[in-house]
Amino acid sequence: MPGSTRQLPQQTCLALLCVLLAACSSPKPVVDESVQSYVGKIPVNLTGSWERDYSRGDDINVALNRAFSQLRGTSNSAGYPNDPRMGGGGVSISQSQADSVVALARLAELITRQDVYTITQSNHDISIERKDDFDMFCEFYDGRARGAVTDYGAEVCGWDGDQFVSQLVLPDDLLISHRFTMGPSGKQLRIITTVSSRTARVPFVLDRYYRKFEPSAGEFNCVETLSMNRVCSTSEGELIP
Repeated sequence: MPGSTRQLPQQTCLALLCVLLAACSSPKPVVDESVQSYVGKIPVNLTGSWERDYSRGDDINVALNRAFSQLRGTSNSAGYPNDPRMGGGGVSISQSQADSVVALARLAELITRQDVYTITQSNHDISIERKDDFDMFCEFYDGRARGAVTDYGAEVCGWDGDQFVSQLVLPDDLLISHRFTMGPSGKQLRIITTVSSRTARVPFVLDRYYRKFEPSAGEFNCVETLSMNRVCSTSEGELIP
């Protein structure tokens, strides 16, 4: 419930610690508090069970390479010297900057590892259930959206047009943002997750797609990691290669 405190899973806490311990070198991430205000009826109902569509969206290693490419571009625009080892006019990246981007990637990997989201929505609130992680929760009253408070920070939530946005503001200007977009048919859901921090010159972004489904017994649970390909298991815990 809003105003209550919640515990983050241990793995997520460790990833947060890695990010917070990195060297600070970038501007404070921007929190979009304008999404908290909305006019009229809530634009989209996201209610349903949503399973990951592995045929679409980002591979986390491709996303990591994209972040490094973006980091080289910002380093070049900031006047860093060209590094011939990079090739193609690339520039050198400091070890601390590389470590910061990898830390953001690992955190994004952890918070997007779920293959199923269960969303319940009414005219006054929305709850997004994630296995092995705390639920996202947002209340809507009198044209104003209000998120919950955690042990680590506060959630800023609301609507940006027909997109639902949830931003978790953590210590030392670490920001985790989720942007939910319903497809035209109402059977597809796109979730863009962005993790940004003063410790990294560029944010890390993961683009995921989900399909609406009717839950049943014996469903597969899948995760995708930096170190391994997709790993799935049955509801009984049996691993599937």
